[in-house]
Amino acid sequence: MKYYYDFTVPYQDVDMDRRLRLYTLENYLLGYAAQTADRMGFGIPQLLPYNYTWIITNLNAELDYLPTHNDTIQIETWIESNHHSLSTRNYRLYLTNNGEHKLIGKVKSVWAVLELTRREIVNPFNMPMFEGCEDGEVLEINRCARIRGINEPTTTGEHTVVYSDMDYNRHCNSCKYLEMMLNTRFPEFIRQAREKGEQTGVKLEITYSKEAQIGETLKILCAETENDTCYQETNSEGLTCCTCRISKL
Repeated sequence: MKYYYDFTVPYQDVDMDRRLRLYTLENYLLGYAAQTADRMGFGIPQLLPYNYTWIITNLNAELDYLPTHNDTIQIETWIESNHHSLSTRNYRLYLTNNGEHKLIGKVKSVWAVLELTRREIVNPFNMPMFEGCEDGEVLEINRCARIRGINEPTTTGEHTVVYSDMDYNRHCNSCKYLEMMLNTRFPEFIRQAREKGEQTGVKLEITYSKEAQIGETLKILCAETENDTCYQETNSEGLTCCTCRISKL
C-alpha cells in the first residue's frame, strides 16, 4: 500500500540560495514516515506500551532537483520490506507545480525498533500490528553505501548537543547531525554550481551508528574532493555517531 503527502515549500525552509535545506527535507521525510506508521497501526503510540520506539539507521537520497520556495511537492511512500530487524521505507518525490507531475527524487531509508530501557534493537515484525503492511515494490536505488572514517580531514568543527537538538527518544534528533555537518562545511561543488546559476543533482548518503546524548560534544570531520564531501561525527570517546557523503549525482 502506498501513501501520498503534499506540501508547499515555505520561505523559512529554504537557504540563502532559495533551495530547500537538505536537513529540512530529511525532516519532512521522517515526519511522513511517522504519519504513515501511525496510519498503518504501528507508530510510536502503538509501540510505546511495549517500551519500543522507531529509529532510522540510514538514508540514501538521489535528488535531481532541490525545491525552492512556493514549489509544491508530492511525496509517495511505501514499505518495501520488513526483514529480520530492519524495515525499508521508500519515497518518490514529485514536483507538482501548475498541475505537472515530474519525478525529482528517490529515497531509500532503513529503520529499526529500539527497546528504550536497554537501548537495544529488537525484531518486532512477528507482532500482529505488522501483518500485511509490506507493499513489496523495490525502489530502483541502492541502500546507503558504507562510508569509512576520515583520517585526513580538510575541515573540522565541534558541536555540543543542547536542548534544541533532542527528540522524544531522548537522544539527538536524526536531522540535527546533518545540520551540524552542513554548518561545518557546505559542499563546495554545490556552492560553485549555484554561483554559476546552475542546478546540480545531489546524492545524499547518511548512516547513524551511535546515539548522541545531551551535553556531549561531537567532533565533526570533513574531507572534500571535487565531486563530494564526506563527514564523520565522533563523540568524546572517539566513537562514530554518524557518517555522511554528499556527492554529485
